Amino acid sequence: MTLAVDVFVRDANGEWRVLDVPEGCDDSAGFESWRRTVWGSQTVRSLGARHFPVLAEDNLLVEADEVPGFLREVALLRANLDLIAATTERPRGITERRDQLSSRLRNIEATALRALESGAGVLIW
Repeated sequence: MTLAVDVFVRDANGEWRVLDVPEGCDDSAGFESWRRTVWGSQTVRSLGARHFPVLAEDNLLVEADEVPGFLREVALLRANLDLIAATTERPRGITERRDQLSSRLRNIEATALRALESGAGVLIW
């Protein structure tokens, strides 16, 4: 099973509804095990991330007004990609691990940018 990243909107009752993933976009946010081994890892927490570590215990729902801060957190993780790749679970070599992390962060960032443009939120589940 894998984690997915999606844009969501709230309806008049406050319930959230996931929007369709646009053609040509990838919604992969990593393997299910990454909830704890990457996004919720001590390394990510030590960098000061506050959104991603939520995934260790639950799905991550980033409300529309929090998306700019979430994008800053994505940039923080991207800036520390080598450290994260070197210190988290890696069934393959560090280079391949780094590439996987970079790809997933790119998907997450693209989704967050779509959410920002439409005044919506981001869901990783």
